[in-house]
Amino acid sequence: MAMMITSLWEFCVLSLLLSYVVELEASHHVYSNIQTSELTSTHHQTKEPYRTGYHFQPPKNWINGPLVYKKIYHLFYQYNPNGVVWGNIVWAHSTSTDLINWTPHDDAIYPSQSFDINGCWSGSATILPGGKPAIFYTGINPQNEQAQNLAFPKNLSDPFLKEWVKIPQNPLMKATRANHINATSFRDPTTAWLGSDNRWRLIVGSQKDQTGLAILYRSKDFLNWTKANHPLHSAKKTGMWECPDFFPVSKNSPVGLDTSKNGPDVKHVLKVSLSKSFKEYYTIGTYNLKKDIYIPDKGSVESDTGLRYDYGKFYASKTFFDSAKNRRILWGWINESSSVDDDIKKGWSGLQAVPRTLVLDKSGKQLVQWPVVELEKLRIKQVKLPNIVLKGGSLHEVLGVTSAQADVEITFAISDLKKAEVFDPSWTDPQILCSKKGASVKGDLGPFGLLVLASKGLKENTALFYRIFKSQNNNNKYVVLMCSDQSRSSLNQDNDKTTYGAFVNVDLLHEKLSLRSLIDHSIVESFGGEGKACITARVYPTLAVDGDTHLYVFNYGNESVKIAGNAWSLKTAKIN
Repeated sequence: MAMMITSLWEFCVLSLLLSYVVELEASHHVYSNIQTSELTSTHHQTKEPYRTGYHFQPPKNWINGPLVYKKIYHLFYQYNPNGVVWGNIVWAHSTSTDLINWTPHDDAIYPSQSFDINGCWSGSATILPGGKPAIFYTGINPQNEQAQNLAFPKNLSDPFLKEWVKIPQNPLMKATRANHINATSFRDPTTAWLGSDNRWRLIVGSQKDQTGLAILYRSKDFLNWTKANHPLHSAKKTGMWECPDFFPVSKNSPVGLDTSKNGPDVKHVLKVSLSKSFKEYYTIGTYNLKKDIYIPDKGSVESDTGLRYDYGKFYASKTFFDSAKNRRILWGWINESSSVDDDIKKGWSGLQAVPRTLVLDKSGKQLVQWPVVELEKLRIKQVKLPNIVLKGGSLHEVLGVTSAQADVEITFAISDLKKAEVFDPSWTDPQILCSKKGASVKGDLGPFGLLVLASKGLKENTALFYRIFKSQNNNNKYVVLMCSDQSRSSLNQDNDKTTYGAFVNVDLLHEKLSLRSLIDHSIVESFGGEGKACITARVYPTLAVDGDTHLYVFNYGNESVKIAGNAWSLKTAKIN
């Protein structure tokens, strides 16, 4: 798949556009007849109601996709300088001092050698001892074979790292019959980690007979790499593993850990992006350095019953360790819900989710995400939501904020949980359940939540809401369903209006039920249960744009719900 990188994070690139395709492989779609910059010029001539105010994207064309060096964040992302769809991929480069405002630079890595002449795909950055950055990336040769290449900054005294040099020994890791690797399924090297034996390790995503593989390599000098006899981890019937990410998390502290950290107080996370489903899954487990194997905890799997960072439009994600503030930060790619024709008209396609801090939940069974605190610098015009009881079937409009570009935090209190309807154990897929029980389907406790990017009269709206069920066998145990219903998000029938869902692990007897939504013209990122479940929506309303956008808190369930919270308008960030 097309891949992207960020210097301490990586982004693999994946095109979901469906017409005019020359298929290279499952996740690489080249639109050869529309790879021209002239086709992207229309965005200069028309109003852009869908262009985001604080989500990272370049001025035009197609992207998918940090490293921190001398207190400057570097974002390297996959970019097509010649069109709004996948192809002609280079590593574009922007820098920031706060992860919110970004300054563009010339492309950092672009096809120039035989080992990458057909594309510079995704990879990762590693900070070597002494603070020197290094980037591994996947290059595509004239035979369309994938191999792993290494580049270093040309001038370490330049804090902006504007120039990068590919080493003459490239490629350093190749797919051959001897090492039993398929050259068309061999990509996305991770950030490397240094073991207590002073040997470097990294993994590369691959597959064999539909078994997903995290192929392990080792090196003593960071230049000569040897493939291990076994993968770090694998899973049958999962297909190609793109954009793998492997990193430690602390069991006892909310701070982030350097990628090489290990020990009794550490758990490890392996995340994979599955090209056949365009979904990502992560597992939490134990890394045995002596055996060089990763063992997921019991019940932690890479399948539809597994854990995901985000249950909406979110793919090819990558974390990095922010050594400046001792935190691990997650970035992800938000792909399109509009048609290819509409992408061409607006002149751009794809962007980044807001950076999120990532920690291990106190239960040790999942990760928790939250937008980086720097985002709050954009908040203006705070509106305090009234502490009111929303009766069943009621709606409350939030006034005083810019509804197309806002940050909303709200909590819900239910007076009598025992009135919840009984949960059917056969409801194992939250997305299907949300599709069947959308915002218009009345329940006992729910649906209640937010209607965002809504038009007057609600012909268009995106509904973010909860439903609460009680366990069939335990009256003191409850199931919390979080939904993002896009079925009425736009009158444009060409858009993807999939409804998404997730179960949120919240103890309603001891925890508040909260919802935070970041609204940005055509994106809604929602964080349920203080970051225990996240859903990203990509919507293109036709009526609810700019000043005609409304924001509501609603309760369409039978029972009353008490609300409290705040909403802010958000300033526009300086992005490229």
